[in-house]
Amino acid sequence: MATTAYAKTTTVGSIVATYQRLLREDPDLTMPIAAIEALVELLAHAQASTVSETMDLLQKSTDHLKSSIANPISLSAGTDLFQRYLINALQRPGSGIGFSGAGSGYGAGSGPVGDFRSIRQHLISNGRLFVTRSKASRDRIATFGRHFVRDGNTVLTNGASRVVGALLRHAAEDSHGSIRFRVIYVLRGGIDDDGTDKHTEGDRNRGAARGDAEGIHIVRSLRELGVPIAVIGEGAVGYAMGKVDMVIVGAEGVVENGGVISRLGTYQIGLLAKAARKPFYVVAESHKFVRLYPLSQYDLPIEQKVIDFKTSSGKRDGRGRAGTAAGAAEKTATTTKGTASGAELLDNIDFSLAGSGGDAKDKAKTTVMATGTGDAVDFTPPDLISALITESGVLTPSAVSEELIKIWF
Repeated sequence: MATTAYAKTTTVGSIVATYQRLLREDPDLTMPIAAIEALVELLAHAQASTVSETMDLLQKSTDHLKSSIANPISLSAGTDLFQRYLINALQRPGSGIGFSGAGSGYGAGSGPVGDFRSIRQHLISNGRLFVTRSKASRDRIATFGRHFVRDGNTVLTNGASRVVGALLRHAAEDSHGSIRFRVIYVLRGGIDDDGTDKHTEGDRNRGAARGDAEGIHIVRSLRELGVPIAVIGEGAVGYAMGKVDMVIVGAEGVVENGGVISRLGTYQIGLLAKAARKPFYVVAESHKFVRLYPLSQYDLPIEQKVIDFKTSSGKRDGRGRAGTAAGAAEKTATTTKGTASGAELLDNIDFSLAGSGGDAKDKAKTTVMATGTGDAVDFTPPDLISALITESGVLTPSAVSEELIKIWF
């Protein structure tokens, strides 16, 4: 009983603080890997005395962490796969560990065969191995994907995908100083020709620039390698598509039917690429493969206020609530949202090599914006995707379900 109380009041409650600390300490860490590392730390310090208690603690901590994140899709994919990996590691022949009971392999009344201390060490070492392999997957994907970028190509990408950034860096380094490809980078705001942030400090406080902070950092790092980058707003994607040879985007989650959940705006880029007959590639680590099967944009397991009908008085349409001070504040946020003029968008079609140094900005945090939230995502169906590039190789969307079976079973 004392162990359970400890888990609820100390370990489970501290998982969010550990997760946030890991993200602050390593700007290149993705959400699922940070969550998995936090769970490994949990294992190392847990006071549970049986496998059943340990796995129960992991589940409760994972649920607590998911509930603290506005958009836990990518995080869920990583943590669920991690728990499955640990169960498989315990059940693997030769581990010297067995369970009584049936079904899941560890029941409420079951107990391990052998010394629990060695079992917990086994879990921790396998957890750390999982983290190490997951971190290495980004470089493996970049190695596979760099061959897609050929001389004379213009690549369009969006958001702040670290794996897309790694792929483009590998392609640049593979050119041995003679870079022959260009990149059109889609950001909500964009940057000046010298690589500095266009947004004012006031904009930043309102969260207008936070969603693109990491994208700006990727643009700077690529420009420093000599890659010509043009930064455009989301409204200029159709205009720029005629100059594009391929689209490469990241993903927060790859679902069972081969579609992807990614940053809001990816779906419309996919539609435009399909209409223009341009290949649309998705790069994603296998720990982002998630057991979901959305049927439409509105079938995702998260709440998004992207479409929010209101009147000038702040009152919401029919099914909404009466306007309040909060509603008026939301209206103000909508009217103060920064947009780029047509001239600014045209100026951005300038493949400048200019760039400036500077440290990476703090990790983007969930913020209420005119689109509802800074973490808003959309669903890109598989018929818009040419191929998925993973650390296991290049997959067609139809092969995702088979890959999920391999990963999970």
